[in-house]
Amino acid sequence: MVLVLLFMTWCNGDSQAERFEIARAYCQTAWLAKRRNCGKTVGGFETALKRLPMVVLRTFAAAILPLLVGRLGALWLYQGFVPIGCDGSRVTCPNTKELQKRLGAAGKEKSAPSLWVTALVHLRWGVPLTWWFGRSNASERSHLLQMLCTLPGNALLVADAGYVGFQLAHGLMEKDVKFLLRMCSNATLYQESGVGLEHYREGLVWYWPSKKDAEAGELPLRLRLIRIRAKRKKDDVWLLTNVLDEKRLPLALAGQFYRWRWQSEGCFKAYKHTIKKVKLVSRSLRLVHREAEGSWLALQLLLAQGVLAQKHRAEQKEASKQQGATEKAKQTTEPQKMPAAEAEAKPQQKPDTGLYSPRAIIIAIRQEMSGPRKRGAPHYGEKLTKARGEERPGRTSAKASREWPRPKKHKPPKPPKLLMMTEDQKAVVAGLCDKAA
Repeated sequence: MVLVLLFMTWCNGDSQAERFEIARAYCQTAWLAKRRNCGKTVGGFETALKRLPMVVLRTFAAAILPLLVGRLGALWLYQGFVPIGCDGSRVTCPNTKELQKRLGAAGKEKSAPSLWVTALVHLRWGVPLTWWFGRSNASERSHLLQMLCTLPGNALLVADAGYVGFQLAHGLMEKDVKFLLRMCSNATLYQESGVGLEHYREGLVWYWPSKKDAEAGELPLRLRLIRIRAKRKKDDVWLLTNVLDEKRLPLALAGQFYRWRWQSEGCFKAYKHTIKKVKLVSRSLRLVHREAEGSWLALQLLLAQGVLAQKHRAEQKEASKQQGATEKAKQTTEPQKMPAAEAEAKPQQKPDTGLYSPRAIIIAIRQEMSGPRKRGAPHYGEKLTKARGEERPGRTSAKASREWPRPKKHKPPKPPKLLMMTEDQKAVVAGLCDKAA
């Protein structure tokens, strides 16, 4: 049932019944020829899928993640961190009475119900690690707090301005999670002494709790504020982190991690447009949850295949280089060595990120499902290796060709409010420092 659910997500078809026939035929001929039939009609398959516990699909996803980490190897870590982004989005569902009652509508009063999806994405290879579902008006901050138990110990959580809040920062520090959050004008930070926003670069600040949180006994947080300058002043990015050591997380590395946050956006784009999940097709809540869980599992496996193929391609390329250098060294009796000054000045290669194309991968999967491979045609592994994305050395143009028409034009978040501490606040901080000492 899990295989058929995955193949129904990957294959091409105009209706759920057509996709089921394609997935069932491929599963029986190529995978499970000697096993019992998974069903003859899409209605029977959906009835059986309703009885399948969600824990089966979640256990399947939990078992895949360690295998991915083991196969990716060095790509899992970067500069001692595991960069993980968090983002959320709504997925439209059919307008049935059950879904209207159980999921609700987030937009206008008569809009269709939707499912809120929050996902944790590895920012170096763009593959979703885990995900959480909720009602259409669910809070992605609460989803993040519920998924903290799945984060590795050396994770660095990177999120946009939608995750501003003292309670979230306090919850992340309680779980000992390193974070890099974008700040906006909703946040008020305090510094003991320093410069104003005009000439600010980076420094230590205090994130003060609200009156309600202070009455509950919560203490202010000592954090580090970083400013990533852009070409235009209004596009500057203000980042808040609990990594206080500048050598551990330099300003340039923090900016690099936040630029990688675009991988989270690309993951949701692949989900909605590559595997066509702008709108789910199931008409009951049990089927909606299982369709969503199966589709995110299919997306994880889809993108992971692209990453592993590109890793294999890079290893082959490096092996061919070393072999060529060895043969060249054998031909010359005294090989010339590069001067030490030139070796130090040689620029290091940037990490190979985002160089696979989800669209090309799903086309390769559909070609594999369409029938036996013709003689002389490339096999499945070669197609994945050639599924390359754009390889520009540096992007200078905008990611979008034009501004999409909206009721309101998008405005970048404004900088946070940076104030000087009062005498009472300095007394509280001095007391905290004495207790820590």
